[in-house]
Amino acid sequence: MVSNVQILLAEDDYQYGSIIKKQLEAAGYAVVHCFDGEVALKKFQRDDFDLCILDVLMPKKDGFTLAQDIRKKNGMIPILFISSKATDEDRLHGFRIGGDDFLVKPFSMRELIMRIGVFLRRTLPKDVPGDGIYKLGDDVRFNYEEKELTRAGGEPFATLTKKEAKVLRYLVENSNKLVKRDEILLKVWGNSSFFSSRSMDVFLTRLRKHFKEEPGIALETLHNVGVRLNIPECTDKDSESTSTDNEG
Repeated sequence: MVSNVQILLAEDDYQYGSIIKKQLEAAGYAVVHCFDGEVALKKFQRDDFDLCILDVLMPKKDGFTLAQDIRKKNGMIPILFISSKATDEDRLHGFRIGGDDFLVKPFSMRELIMRIGVFLRRTLPKDVPGDGIYKLGDDVRFNYEEKELTRAGGEPFATLTKKEAKVLRYLVENSNKLVKRDEILLKVWGNSSFFSSRSMDVFLTRLRKHFKEEPGIALETLHNVGVRLNIPECTDKDSESTSTDNEG
């Protein structure tokens, strides 16, 4: 899970930001470091992130303003403020505008990493297979890390975008039950806006095409209500084969 987590770090102090980036990468996270709020917002709008760490005092766009811009687009992504200022008013303001935590410099890197872990456990999907590969019936495998669909023992038959992979992962983890559209939008996009909804429809259409030739796997859409990914139960062919061989 950690290896695929991407963090946006907005910190104008090059040295301090580099230390944070290095420590987080050592903990297994991918980190994009921006030196001002405007660049950070552009990065956020272009790429997918799982958590934001924002310095309060930055040039061009301060951390509080950046957080408000981020919240307009994503209401669920964890936002951690960092600052050398420790006034109660700063902390309260940070929480009022949508921040999830506030650390005062200098802080323990170990504490930062532990806090990140707490927030990610709340927001990222649970029950991920140890090898990161989901079984979709007996014949199809979904490798979330590599963003590939393969048939058991074969070559990939589809390569997914990052957003496609996120949508599919959520549907697989809630397979064979109706998932409301707003639930998917909030979990994957962080909001349920009209534009996000239209974007989701595009990704669902792509996923439906990927499974068109796969027996038993079907992506159902109940108009304006929700989506259900039907996946057949695994019969565990490998175990059956081994059992038969032993009996013989």
